[in-house]
Amino acid sequence: MRILLIALTLAFAASASAQPASDAKGWPSRAIHMIVPFPAGSSPDLIARVLSEKLAPAFGQPVVVENRPGAGGNLGTALVARAAPDGYTIGLSIPGPLAVNTVLYKKMEYDPFKDLAPVSLVGASPNVLVVDPRLKVDSVREFVALAKSQPGKLNYGSVGSGSASHLTMELFKEAAAIDLVHVPYPGSPQVNAAILSGQIAAGFVVPATAMPLVQAGRLKALAATTSVRSIVLPEYPTLAEAGYPEVVSTAWQGIVAPAKTPRPIVERLSRELVLALRSEDVREKMIRLYFQPIGTAPEGLASLMRSEVERWGKVIRKTGATAD
Repeated sequence: MRILLIALTLAFAASASAQPASDAKGWPSRAIHMIVPFPAGSSPDLIARVLSEKLAPAFGQPVVVENRPGAGGNLGTALVARAAPDGYTIGLSIPGPLAVNTVLYKKMEYDPFKDLAPVSLVGASPNVLVVDPRLKVDSVREFVALAKSQPGKLNYGSVGSGSASHLTMELFKEAAAIDLVHVPYPGSPQVNAAILSGQIAAGFVVPATAMPLVQAGRLKALAATTSVRSIVLPEYPTLAEAGYPEVVSTAWQGIVAPAKTPRPIVERLSRELVLALRSEDVREKMIRLYFQPIGTAPEGLASLMRSEVERWGKVIRKTGATAD
């Protein structure tokens, strides 16, 4: 996956601590709250619960997952930004709230580059194009032909404005010259449910929530969004294979803390996350969720956030994607 190759080349060595180590003395002495800005059952929620289970014994304190969905992930991520910078509130979020929404939204309650402290890139998953089996299409080519025969008549769902699922479809729409109507939802389970009920025709969603429904024959998967076949979805063709090499994206997740969280605490969080992500049991659980674990120093996530603004900002301006 393109984004994974980029992430794996990012700096893993943490920079020199800007604050004395005494800032972290005695931390943590109580539960750490991990805010997930998406609903229970979503991919970020599933990954957060795998991590919280592993991190709790490492810190000697509970790591409590709190779901605070809304506004495409902005609501919960803003709560992290406004929390006390003491290491007891962290967040697990995705590209939109951590980077891309700064271009997509005219106004946000927080600035991810000023109000958040990157901790670690967790990893990434491909997006997969899923459709309603009742459409009677078996390939990307057939789906494009159907959409062209009904311009503006088919709806697609995303996990929120600015999300990878939203912008990937906007990129695909332009590449394929098709007209689909965007309907945002709080998370991927709701997108899947909307396809099942016939409210929408398709969507780019993470395989963790979609593949059980695909395997049950209730959804149909057409292609993945990686440049080459994904190690977690090797049996599915890519959109590049279908003739759309420019449609490449991954749904990455990162851990952040409030800005001004003492550097020693941020570095301790990052180290424990990297150790957790490299452990065999966590890796196995995440691969089963179609998610490739990575783990980086804080600088790795910070670099990725900046590059995502540049990359997707071009897509937003080119396609005219909006947060509406």
